[in-house]
Amino acid sequence: MPHSTYLPEKMGTAVVAPDGAFEAGSFQEFTVTYTAGFFGIDDTGSLKIVHRFASDMGRPQFTEPTAANYTTVEASNGAVLHVEYDMKRNIRPWDKTLYIKVVRGFLKEGDQIIVRFGDRRQGGPGIRLQTFCEDTFEFRVLVDAIAVYNYVELPVQPTIAIVPGKPVRWKAIVPTLQKAGAPFRLCIKGEDAWGNPSNQCDQRFTLHCKQPVDGLPDTITFTPGQFSREVSGLRVNTASDLVIKLRHEDGGLACTSNPLRIEETPAHLQLWGDLHGQSEETIGTNSARQFYEFARDKAFLDICVHQGNDFQITSEFWAELNRLSAEFNADGRFTVFPGWEWSGNTGLGGDRNVLHMREGRQIHRSSHALVDDLSDLETDANTSDQLFEALKDEDCVVFAHIGGRYADITISHDERIERSIEVHSAWGTFEWLIHDAFTHGYRVGILSNSDGHKGRPGASHPGASKFGAYGGLSCLLAASHDRHGAMDALRARHHYGTTGCRSILSTRVDFANPAALFDKDPNLGDATSTPATSAMMGDILRSDDDTVTFSIDVHATSAIERIDIRNGLDTVEIFRPYTADQLGSRIRVLWEGSEYRGRGRETVWDGFAELTGNRFEKLAPINRYNIDKRFDQIADNRVEWTALSTGGFGGFDAWLGDPTAGTLKIDTALVRQEINIKDIGLDDLVFENGGIERRIRVFRLPDENPTHACRVQRQIKLHGERDNPLYVRVVQEDGHYIWSSPTYIFR
Repeated sequence: MPHSTYLPEKMGTAVVAPDGAFEAGSFQEFTVTYTAGFFGIDDTGSLKIVHRFASDMGRPQFTEPTAANYTTVEASNGAVLHVEYDMKRNIRPWDKTLYIKVVRGFLKEGDQIIVRFGDRRQGGPGIRLQTFCEDTFEFRVLVDAIAVYNYVELPVQPTIAIVPGKPVRWKAIVPTLQKAGAPFRLCIKGEDAWGNPSNQCDQRFTLHCKQPVDGLPDTITFTPGQFSREVSGLRVNTASDLVIKLRHEDGGLACTSNPLRIEETPAHLQLWGDLHGQSEETIGTNSARQFYEFARDKAFLDICVHQGNDFQITSEFWAELNRLSAEFNADGRFTVFPGWEWSGNTGLGGDRNVLHMREGRQIHRSSHALVDDLSDLETDANTSDQLFEALKDEDCVVFAHIGGRYADITISHDERIERSIEVHSAWGTFEWLIHDAFTHGYRVGILSNSDGHKGRPGASHPGASKFGAYGGLSCLLAASHDRHGAMDALRARHHYGTTGCRSILSTRVDFANPAALFDKDPNLGDATSTPATSAMMGDILRSDDDTVTFSIDVHATSAIERIDIRNGLDTVEIFRPYTADQLGSRIRVLWEGSEYRGRGRETVWDGFAELTGNRFEKLAPINRYNIDKRFDQIADNRVEWTALSTGGFGGFDAWLGDPTAGTLKIDTALVRQEINIKDIGLDDLVFENGGIERRIRVFRLPDENPTHACRVQRQIKLHGERDNPLYVRVVQEDGHYIWSSPTYIFR
């Protein structure tokens, strides 16, 4: 136990009023009443009311009674209290702390401390609840009754339930690749304003598809209490790309599914997964069982892996995770690996993720920081090099991760088992990690996952916290839907990553003369090769050709803004599916980048844009997941916002009254610029401000871009003195990225 266990039954009681269930993200008022126990609280003793690190409940404030989150604290006997709120004043994961110290007087048995979260007595709106659901949201109370700063947790804690609101958007999910004539399913759900699957759905939809889909019903109906609907046994008998549209009964479009590609003989399966997330047993929300249930039944994933911080995983919880992975793993339906996050300090290697092929393997913790049982201390791996040594004979894979700590692959990397790197998660976007790999000659694939802490693997909205991005997804190109197929795809780097969209991406390299295709990285030794005239993403080949043909095939979930075609650190071409003469009155303003690599990477972009000699006809924000952040049109020529970036980007599109007239003024703390509207064209205008690609970009788009799918083929000249990692980054207009894993070619 992290706190004292001395006589908790004599430390008092606490209750919350009202109790019951409350809508996620809503404004409420709660009174937590602590009644002192036998010991009371002595002079200079204190009380803590703590919440989880993952919670994004409004931050209590004590000075503005009419503003949101106003909180008051008083003692029933008139004792003078000192009150502070600190984001990290208690032991993880219960970091967020309302600290109440008795500074004059004392409490005896029966005296009370009354805390009003969101005190409305002077006209305030209340406190905003956390934006994600939790069956038992605790106002956890700890007491230092004897004034020794050693706290005792109360044996019974006040709790409420946080539940979803009404649906404001709809999602329709189908596979992205299917064999002609094979059955598949359509999964539909509604999400509330904060991205929680809603069980308050009461609607009827009509279903439409341009191609014939056997078994597709004309209508589907949701009734209250249903989180989702599933239509199974659908079939398409001819090769094609298709989407399914849901329309409201009045004919309005509710949503469009992700694209589905039907092929006569697919070369592989496309399995969608979130390989990285946590539950309440470490630093997340809801139980590990609920974690897997959400991934399977509400995010409709093919693959999922629980990845708790190792220094919080007790031996008992590791055994439970192994039981759960064995229970939930189901060939052909839902693939689960036992796994854990090695969470070493940055200077010792930084975060890594471990996926084991089978249960019952030893966990090698980076430390026992929050595990009191030291009986297996000798199994620890305190550095990433020690981790790689401990795992060298294991049937597992490792990938590098950027979280609070970041993986420093420049000081430690083992290509025998660390086959991939994670370039995106709910923490942000980290392309610099793949750049580190290229600089050091590593041959790694690209993954994207959520590292979700809010109990929503596979559909990880960032909410209102410092998690500045929607959680990513990885698509594994596998031979079979089971552990063997998924593990083989990971080892071969046959996968691509997205920032959460389920878009179709294929890359291929063709050779004029047969190349040597290796079964594994020849740098590891004992590699064999076979002649090949083409290769897919992730492959490693030796070729005598001076140039190769690089083919890109993408069907996105939104219009395609651009495709960056890259050879390692070099951008060979920026392909856009439109030309300069197709540009219209729409301009795009983007803020992006991060402060630096570590925890304080958040970059604040609060500011405004103002037109002179022109007007905004229409505005549309991009990647505005935190709806607490402002995006307000103040006048026909002015828009104001609050925003941050953590490596990815946000911004807005603006349709102008006149395509070329006047000037645009952008004003933020980091970038202030005036731009002639006529100078905004196809190419980016870039305004840098240090950090890691911390900048604002402005460019022009067509008024409407119909291109959701395209195929591009280019001749790429190979460098002779180094690897040629050929890959692409696709940028969708809705703000999503898609990265292919590189195909590695050396001469």
